Amino acid sequence: LSDNLFFSFCLKKATLPEDLPLSATSIYFSFLLKEVLADLGSSVWMKWPNDFYLEDQKIGGTITNVTSDWFVCGIGLNMKRAPQGYQHLDISIENDTLLKKYEKSLKNLPSWKKLLKKFEIEFIKSKNFSTHIGNEKIALHDAKLADDGALVINGQRIYSLR
Repeated sequence: LSDNLFFSFCLKKATLPEDLPLSATSIYFSFLLKEVLADLGSSVWMKWPNDFYLEDQKIGGTITNVTSDWFVCGIGLNMKRAPQGYQHLDISIENDTLLKKYEKSLKNLPSWKKLLKKFEIEFIKSKNFSTHIGNEKIALHDAKLADDGALVINGQRIYSLR
């Protein structure tokens, strides 16, 4: 058994929901995994744009790259151990079991609009944190979530660099 889970997958753009903005892919794939974990009894939540948290400690994250026809997504999750200052998953599950459940969720993809409605509720927790955009640390307490997954702070749209 591995103490942590690191995996990548790729999907053709044509298989994804038509309403999914390119700028929201990390949010989309992260939130799908967050929902699988929640269904298994985890209290994990997702901080904008792609980090998994338990309370105020990070347990993992997602990076998504877009090519002309493909989305390539990499996810890391602390399953049983974590470095100091981080947390590990709050449920016990085999890596293979989690991967199979996540793979199943990728075969029945919800629309972006449907997933965004759920993430908007969870986004409120992100407001207690800040995020790095370039070298600048930006507090999220006044941020609003746009329909395309961007943050709106002081009238400026900020997209994840991941």
